[in-house]
Amino acid sequence: MSDSWLALDVATAPSRRARELRAAWERYMEHPGSEDERLGAGLRAPIVDSWRRSFAAGVAPTGPGLAPVVSEEDETEERWRAHPLHAAMPVIRECVTATAVSGGYLVVITDADGTLLCIEGSSSVRMRAASDMNFAEGTSWNETGVGTNGIGVALAVDHAVQVFGPEHFLEPVQRWVCAAAPVHDPDTGEVLGAIDLTADFRTVHPASLALVATTAAAVEARMRLELLERDAALRSRYEDRVLSSPATHCLVSPSGRPITRPPARWGPTDRLAIPPGGGEVTLPSGERAFAEPVSGTLEAFVVQTVDPRAGARATSPRLKVSFLGRDKAMLEVDGRRETLRPRLAEILALLCAHPEGLSPEALLAGLHGDGGRVSSVRVEVSRLRKLLGSCIEADRYRLTCGVESDVRRIEALLAAGDVRDAAAAYPGPMLPGSEAPAVVRDRERLETWMRHSVLTADDPETLWSWVRSTGGASDLVAWKRLLAQLPFRDPRRSQAAAAVQALRTAMEETG
Repeated sequence: MSDSWLALDVATAPSRRARELRAAWERYMEHPGSEDERLGAGLRAPIVDSWRRSFAAGVAPTGPGLAPVVSEEDETEERWRAHPLHAAMPVIRECVTATAVSGGYLVVITDADGTLLCIEGSSSVRMRAASDMNFAEGTSWNETGVGTNGIGVALAVDHAVQVFGPEHFLEPVQRWVCAAAPVHDPDTGEVLGAIDLTADFRTVHPASLALVATTAAAVEARMRLELLERDAALRSRYEDRVLSSPATHCLVSPSGRPITRPPARWGPTDRLAIPPGGGEVTLPSGERAFAEPVSGTLEAFVVQTVDPRAGARATSPRLKVSFLGRDKAMLEVDGRRETLRPRLAEILALLCAHPEGLSPEALLAGLHGDGGRVSSVRVEVSRLRKLLGSCIEADRYRLTCGVESDVRRIEALLAAGDVRDAAAAYPGPMLPGSEAPAVVRDRERLETWMRHSVLTADDPETLWSWVRSTGGASDLVAWKRLLAQLPFRDPRRSQAAAAVQALRTAMEETG
């Protein structure tokens, strides 16, 4: 066959091809990992390459063939609902469901690591796949876990591929056929996951490969259209902050992709390296610039070049503030440090969360809900302005200088998927003693985001950082998960076991 990604064409009898492949598999497994090209005779190059990677990863070809469970049912459901491909399911179903059901295929969606997030199709086929090879939501099907398979190969080489019968590295999986195609983020180009069709190998058909490849392309086209629509909305909302100085400003996505036309003097700017939460940027031309978020959601940044005559301080945030794990915010302004009393800390937290600014009435609602008086807010803002000087606009309260906050940094790390770094840098909830409604909402939102990210990261070091934080110290689920993941001789196991017992006892006493 000329197409090395297609297992067999319509002219080839599946049973005969399965016998040929089984003989080749047995021959290869007598000398696993060998570079002898004769062992790969009659096999497709992508399969031989994958067999070698599988052997190098330590996968046992005649083992039990059960895919490892990496995510419990409730976690998998949460991860699936938060995954970008969840919103694309209407497109996926429209493209493949009818053909898949009639052909006895399962429709499978995975994340970028090969974890199965969603399986749809015949209940009898699902039950058999789960029984034969633990093919179920929450299991991992990358090459390092189960060897050569359609999902694992597609993600490893970033290409649509069909894997048939004995081409699978694991013997128990050789009664199946699968075709999978990776799906890419239209913004960054990174792989988001894979779309897979899996069935009994006797139902193999070459069209399954074309079907998943076409479906993946349709999903990417849909996401690309949505990206263009978001870009248009961002330009409409924030372009006035750029058009006022088009020679020095550009609206940029969090991934560093220009949304408005960048100044020509910046040089080739297909993508800029935006620090988490914003900050100093070096342009391709060598000029220095500063990236400022346009809103508290970090949905975009305004990148502005810095006048070289302004010196190094111009690219450094004038304000540095810490809110996490403390009732009194720590402020650093122009090189001096100040401890803010609670009300000023709350006001500064809300202004940091709303770079677009707040009206006096909106700030009042954030601080007091339905009570309070605007005049009292004006007094408090004037006190804060004495510390910050011209950094606060007088009419619509907005920070007008560069700001670096620990909350913004944590949010940026979580948004970028750097959960381990976020957990290590997270000391505890934002202004834990505050009862201001907007602060409470922001605090609970960040705490929930952090906890969900930690529990779905499947990383003991991330869990360890979390349980050492103020918010995670009493998290029984996190302690239990940490205890299960730590190696037997890890000295932290004793502390984890003690914490689990203490928290269980406390729950029994209060329950």
